[in-house]
Amino acid sequence: MTVVVNNQDAAVIVVAAGRGTRMGTVESKQYLLLQDKPIIIHTLEVFDRLPFIKEIILVTGEQDVPRCQEWVKTYGLEHTVNVIPGGAERQHSVYKGLLVTHCEWVLVHDGVRPFVTGDQVTACYTAAKKEGAAILAVPVKDTVKQVNDQAWVTATPDRRSLWAIQTPQAFRHSDLLKAHQNAASEGFLGTDDSMLAERIGIPVKVVEGSYSNIKITTPDDLDYAEFIRRKETGER
Repeated sequence: MTVVVNNQDAAVIVVAAGRGTRMGTVESKQYLLLQDKPIIIHTLEVFDRLPFIKEIILVTGEQDVPRCQEWVKTYGLEHTVNVIPGGAERQHSVYKGLLVTHCEWVLVHDGVRPFVTGDQVTACYTAAKKEGAAILAVPVKDTVKQVNDQAWVTATPDRRSLWAIQTPQAFRHSDLLKAHQNAASEGFLGTDDSMLAERIGIPVKVVEGSYSNIKITTPDDLDYAEFIRRKETGER
């Protein structure tokens, strides 16, 4: 099967509506500066450079829509980015994004994962077009224990079968929309979009990502992000 990646048939929903209480800052984590630029802008720029991305839907808090629209203009992204208000939960925000795009394929990405590369996004998208759905992930490095509510170990899963899931996650638009509608009708709240797809029987292909594709959620993550960015740019 030949997969074409230079035709614009995909949208990406970038989710950035959370408040990020674990960061311990007044400002939401996605708007903190990373080398003098908001984290969310670093993320958007990755997708803006990809030839198969027709539109970027940035889903943010209603109160943050105006400043995000202003940043989109300031950083020259106004031709591809549509800023919309999100919902109470991440799942609700993704669903709102799905309702405003009609692209055949859709990717969902965390706004605070600015270090995903164009090659990784392309690999995930390509796998989705070939297999139907795909997600980025990395093998778990540590031994993982299953623990009960009294903090006793109940099992030690085989580490070789465990992967830490990242974003983007890519799906046929109609499939992901159906998965979200099914979850909503049953009152189910999942932790990622792949879980919703799995619930209605959609097989999901795992594509190996990178350990540097971190989700910035804590002050330690922000420090590490500065290190990664300096390493990328050759700064000391």
